[in-house]
Amino acid sequence: MLRGKNILVGLTGGIAAYKTASIIRLLVKAGAEVKVIMTDHAKKFITPLTLATLSGHPVMSEFINYESGSWNSHIELGMWASLFLIAPATANTIAKMANGIADNLLLTTFLSARCPVFIAPSMDVDMLKHPSTQKNIDILRKNGNFILDPASGELASGLTGKGRLAEPEDIVKEINNFFKKKSYNPLKGKQVLINAGPTREPVDPVRFLSNYSTGKMGIALADIAAEYGAEVQLVLGPVNLVPDNSFIEIIDVTTAESMANECIARFSSCDIAILSAAVADFSPEQIEQKKIKKTENELILKLKPTTDIAEALGKRKKPSQILAGFALETNNEIENARAKLQKKNLDLIVLNSLSDDGAGFGFDTNKITIIDRNNNINKFELKSKEEAARNILGKIISMINLFE
Repeated sequence: MLRGKNILVGLTGGIAAYKTASIIRLLVKAGAEVKVIMTDHAKKFITPLTLATLSGHPVMSEFINYESGSWNSHIELGMWASLFLIAPATANTIAKMANGIADNLLLTTFLSARCPVFIAPSMDVDMLKHPSTQKNIDILRKNGNFILDPASGELASGLTGKGRLAEPEDIVKEINNFFKKKSYNPLKGKQVLINAGPTREPVDPVRFLSNYSTGKMGIALADIAAEYGAEVQLVLGPVNLVPDNSFIEIIDVTTAESMANECIARFSSCDIAILSAAVADFSPEQIEQKKIKKTENELILKLKPTTDIAEALGKRKKPSQILAGFALETNNEIENARAKLQKKNLDLIVLNSLSDDGAGFGFDTNKITIIDRNNNINKFELKSKEEAARNILGKIISMINLFE
């Protein structure tokens, strides 16, 4: 249930912070994408390097990344997360959360989060029993947060009682059970249009111009979008694959022009369009009705440009629609992808580079970089195309409220 979920983990300054390393490891092993925020006091108990290594992302604690000059936006973090886990949560942080105090990145993110928040208290037995702490925990629970009860046992003070951070396995089990109980349908009621696969541009009755696209990435996007509750239309070029989900409407096409016509006709009624197809940029100006015979002379084909589907939809895009494109580059990847995003009025673009091993046409894996129109850049490691599809749709889901 955690595969493809975005889990934000927050640490505060308690001795139990060492257990958070095991929590992160278990979440990542279960397939979740994990990012970490920690307070300054938490750094005294466990190093950011340890947590960055386990999560695969830099650890955040300041509003500004002073090395890169970039801003760690608590708004974007709160929107990115499928779930926010705060473990350990000290009495001090619990008091601040209950009373709306926002004096560090973790707390501002808590106040901004639109996702479920799980809070795992950890403190000495008497601190936990204190009426102020119990009142603050009750406030957080009444506000819709999930409280993971501390365990009983030997405490750092030498006392024995309730206050130990719940065991990592139990915390991850609770999170997993939450997603099992709560049907995750973030795209329910949304109309999603996806194109996928190559096109074939006929030269004569037996020959055509095409490329090596298999349609795997677009089909994975269609399957995951349907899993997330969307009504999906898939405009699919000539491939040997079909989606696993039988509820996806498939529109079979062959040429670039037929794909363009179908996408343009359906675009006005969709909420989200994802253009993952490898559409031919040119087609023969003249299609021979009979097979071209081989001769000793050279053959010159005159080509004409095809309809640019991304540009056509970008011109028709309404403010409420999200339009995502793909860019396969061989050089100046980021610059070329940014230029395409701007020129074609896209909201985000997914960059593939042919220089990355295991990415591009024909592979079951992909290595993507997502760039949005605010120039936020998210780079991902090599992973299955299913997991890459979840990352792409996760980004789109985080943007939906901005367009409504």
